[in-house]
This record gives sequence, C-alpha cells and structure tokens, in this order.
Amino acid sequence: MDNEEIKAKLLEIEETKLDFTVTLTGKESKRVNGLYKPETQEILLHNKNFENDNQLMYTAIHEYTHHLINEAEIAEADGKTPLKSSKVHTNAFWAKFHSLLDKAEEKGIYKMDMSVSPELEELTKEIRVNYLEANGKLMVEFGKKLSRAHELCEQANIRYEDYLDRVLRITRSSASSITKVATVPVNPAIGFENMKMISSIKKSDERARAEEELLKGKSPETVREMMKRKASGDDDKKSKLEKEKQRLEKTINELEKRLEIVEEHLASM
Repeated sequence: MDNEEIKAKLLEIEETKLDFTVTLTGKESKRVNGLYKPETQEILLHNKNFENDNQLMYTAIHEYTHHLINEAEIAEADGKTPLKSSKVHTNAFWAKFHSLLDKAEEKGIYKMDMSVSPELEELTKEIRVNYLEANGKLMVEFGKKLSRAHELCEQANIRYEDYLDRVLRITRSSASSITKVATVPVNPAIGFENMKMISSIKKSDERARAEEELLKGKSPETVREMMKRKASGDDDKKSKLEKEKQRLEKTINELEKRLEIVEEHLASM
C-alpha cells in the first residue's frame, strides 16, 4: 500500500473534516512503529517495522486515532490548536482506538484472525476458562473470607486494618476491592480486573449492561468510557434541571413581589 491508499482506508473507517497526510518513512525504528504530529496533522509510519499490510494498518489506525482526538480537541478550543496533553494515551484514546478497530474489522480493512493458529485458539480458551474465570471465582471466595475475617477481628477487638497490614500483608485498597466483588453478583467469566470495575457501578441495570458489553467482546477501556459518558449525561441532565429550577424560583419570587405591589395599589384606590 502507498500513502494515499492508507489514507483512503482510514477515511473509510471514519471520516474527518481536518485534513491529514500519511507518510511511509521507508525506515525501521526500534522505538516506535509510527508517530502523529498534531501541529501539522502528519501520520508517519515506519513501514520497515511491519511484516505485512495488516500490521501496518493496526499502527495506522492507532495514529489516526490521535488525529481524530486532535480534531475534537481543536473543535473544543474554538479552532485553536490546544496545548499538548502530558498524557496522550488516555482511557478515552484507547476506547476510541478499539472502536475504530471494530469498524475496520467490519469493513475488512483490518483483521485479527486467530483461526490461522489453532494452537492459539485452544490456548485462548484455556486462558479464559482455567485462569480468567477460575481466578474470578477464587477472588469471590477470597472476598467472602475477608468479610468473615473482618467480623472475627471485631469480635476479638482486633483492628482489621492492622490485621490486613501486618498479618495478611495485603493493602487495604486491595482488600476493599476483593471484598466488594464478593458482595455484587458479577459473572467471573469477565475476569477479576473487570469484576472490580463492574462492582464499582452502583446501579444494577448499568452493571448488567457493562457486563454484557464485556462478554460481547468490548474492551475494558471502551466500557469505562461508555459508563463515563452515561454518568456525564446524567450529571448534565441534573445540572440543567437544577438551573431551570433556580430560574423558575427566581421568576416566581419576582412575580410574588410584583403581586404584592399591585395588591397595595389596589387597596389604596
């Protein structure tokens, strides 16, 4: 593929109003596979790092994600180039990147075909069942044991925090996360790390939705961003209602004052 072919494929995945260029450097780099320059909207790809076009497209999509986020940030800054963030690979970045990879797979532009390696497919099944799911179940039981240990510490007048620090020698935050997982019904098939994330969601229907997305194959970053947008939307709605309430109260107060004046004038006639 040449520069224009790569650019055309990226635009096929998702369009952008902010023009950009793609350049195959013809070089090999041990540091990075590609680079995006937000000031000039350039995507540089060190094509000698790749064995095939599929590998190249993965990196191209990665760098294109930076471009799309740069475009959004410029729009938010009213057309001005925003100050460069100290952290470019945020959770929002990974969520966007993974969504673009999903689109690219749907369009046949990129693929992760594990069927070419039956051994990898079998190993993946083993990891999911014997390690991710099994560990999830084990951590649920661990959480129940910690809850019981907490009760016994209180009965024995022993500080549970001291018990965690100097007897079990596990951090209090870890103990809290493990215990919380045991109190919320979560499918252990998603793995312990994802179980921790799901258990932190307060509403049961939102927990169920997030869990379903993970089981469908969405990445943890995508699910986190989805829940973040949902929470932000709820906050925005609440904020708008609160502002409307304040406006109505102010209007009512002003009308009541006007009513008093009118009544005084009527009484004096």
